[in-house]
Amino acid sequence: MTPQFHFPRAQLRPTPLALACLLACATAAPALADDAIPTVLVSGAAQNGKLKDETATGSNLGLTRLETPASVDVITRKQLEERGDANLTEAITRAPGISNMGHPGNGSSSLSSRGFTDTVSVLRLYDGMRQYGGAGLTFPFSTWAVERIEVLRGPAAVIYGEGAIGGVVNIIPKGPTRGPIENELQAAIGTEGTRRLAVGSGGAIDERWSYRFDASGEESDGWVERGDASNRAVSGALRFDVSPELDLRLSMAHGRQKPMRYFGTPLVDGRQLEALREKNYNVLDSRIAYKDSWVDLLANWRPNGGVLVRTRLYHVDSERHWRNAEAYVYNPASGLVDRSDNTEILHDQRQTGMTSDAAFKGVLSGMENTLSIGFDVNRAAFTHTNNTYVGSSGPVDPFNPAPGLFTSEVPTIPRYRTEAKQYALFMEDRLALTPQWSLIGGLRYDHADVERQNLVANSLAFDKTFANVGWRLGTVYALAPDVSVYGQLSKAADPVSSLFFLSPANSNFKNATGRGLEVGLKQGLRDRQGEWTLAVYDIRKDNLLTRDPANPAQSIQVGERSSRGIEGTLTLALAQGWTLDANAAFLRARYDAFRENVGGVPVSRAGKRPPDVPERSANLWLHWDFQPGWSAGAGLRHVGARYADNANTLRMPSYTTTDLSLRWKATAQTSLALRGFNVFDKRYYSTAYYTPTQWLVGPDRRVELVLDHRF
Repeated sequence: MTPQFHFPRAQLRPTPLALACLLACATAAPALADDAIPTVLVSGAAQNGKLKDETATGSNLGLTRLETPASVDVITRKQLEERGDANLTEAITRAPGISNMGHPGNGSSSLSSRGFTDTVSVLRLYDGMRQYGGAGLTFPFSTWAVERIEVLRGPAAVIYGEGAIGGVVNIIPKGPTRGPIENELQAAIGTEGTRRLAVGSGGAIDERWSYRFDASGEESDGWVERGDASNRAVSGALRFDVSPELDLRLSMAHGRQKPMRYFGTPLVDGRQLEALREKNYNVLDSRIAYKDSWVDLLANWRPNGGVLVRTRLYHVDSERHWRNAEAYVYNPASGLVDRSDNTEILHDQRQTGMTSDAAFKGVLSGMENTLSIGFDVNRAAFTHTNNTYVGSSGPVDPFNPAPGLFTSEVPTIPRYRTEAKQYALFMEDRLALTPQWSLIGGLRYDHADVERQNLVANSLAFDKTFANVGWRLGTVYALAPDVSVYGQLSKAADPVSSLFFLSPANSNFKNATGRGLEVGLKQGLRDRQGEWTLAVYDIRKDNLLTRDPANPAQSIQVGERSSRGIEGTLTLALAQGWTLDANAAFLRARYDAFRENVGGVPVSRAGKRPPDVPERSANLWLHWDFQPGWSAGAGLRHVGARYADNANTLRMPSYTTTDLSLRWKATAQTSLALRGFNVFDKRYYSTAYYTPTQWLVGPDRRVELVLDHRF
């Protein structure tokens, strides 16, 4: 029987050049003759997150999680529905070792993973596509149109390039499906003025055409004063099966957000006051608005049984606007909160690119071998308009703040424009030394030309080229059909700052580099009753910017930080109707060599923990089908204590929140769910913003009633 090789349908990204090279190799190499190439079946990726299901994020080789020498987790559509996570970041942070550090300045999208933080170290992708260089990713934000979330922890530069030392989160949307058309509707109401409506439809139009369409909208009054927020999203995809060998898919997505205009609560005499929990110190006419559009055309071509070629053309357009009083400091002399840094910023970010790769499987010296090669080219432009962050709307009473209006003496005008031309070449290979033992290696070269124009002076600020090589070498050994042990070495790169926010001074430095070591064990339990994984890792990042001891006004690139830890996951069918999902992460993160300027003096922070890094985190979800048509769920989310400053003097306490769910399936098509989030109303702080003494209060208790109907 000919072995079968499965590729996820939407993740290999080829090009005519790569195809020509591959076809030439396939024609010339006897080891890759047609009679040695197994049949390729194109299939959707994991629906249930099991270890033997393929994932699109851990590799371009069509590997299962069991075959991948890295930690890869999948949050499935079923889990999203059971847990009721409508907010994308809330859903992502149920994955092992991932915590939220989102705030208005990064589009509420930044994450912490394995001791590394923010968008320069933890990437967010949309259907495998990457938006380069910005300060955050503002789309997607809702889980309604999401099919699954795949989380790859640890250095991932081999596939996704610089900026992935901490990990990668890939948001995979619902796509066109074969079969009868199915429609779905969701309506929700809840406390704090929450109301949500969403619709979706998808299926086959005829034997060649299929589609998917989703739309959603939500409004809320928020959990602080003047915390109103709203969002709208619409997405769709149309697929045309040209032939059994070729299919085309056109996808579009658009989102608009007006998030809470809340920038945190200041410490009073070094501590947070319960009475200030719901206070908002922003101005009355503040504004935060995001508008994002994603368009892509994907072609999948299977010229024969062992080759899969894919090409994707895409365009991303993001516009963002902030106008707020952002900095708040308690003044003990006056007893008031001094507000400063009235900030107005506009982003105009556009990116157009083509990403392609091809994969083929054959026999090399009598051993099964799979090879993937490809490239990515894109051009991006970013215009930054601001008022130089100058202005004040005056001090306010901390207990009864009169918001006032936004004022600034400096006009809001275009300040600079940055253009980046980027390309990358990458390859991966898997060689099966024996049926149980495989070697997996990868290599990627990234090249970026970045040019920044000073629009005020009408001059060139800098023109800089960045280039780096990332690699991964791993091995997987199957101790049994459902048990594998793995190890990998990897090297990655991080920019010293987001590409479009590089200052002329920082542009003189090269990218930081990181190296990682990971070993682990994965096991699927008998009769698909569950699975568990265990991973141990050590990651070190070099070439951090640090203050020059001889001249505190200057930076030098000799800093270093490291992280080592252990992570575990467990999915288990406890008894009839009972299932358990649990994970935990423990780490030790430190600055090994780092100085910052304190009052004009460089102060060493060696041995200190970087801000926003919890050394303990855990998640648990227990699901119970206790009667026909009835189910209940309970979840815990624990995030350990973090520091708000490099000196480790300001400690944000740990927190544990509890979520509950009760669902009644009234008919085969209709269900009603009552959900409570943070049901014990735990007061906690999600991150610090702007200054180490300004902390963002996390969401309080919420209750929702949700109706789902399919027809």
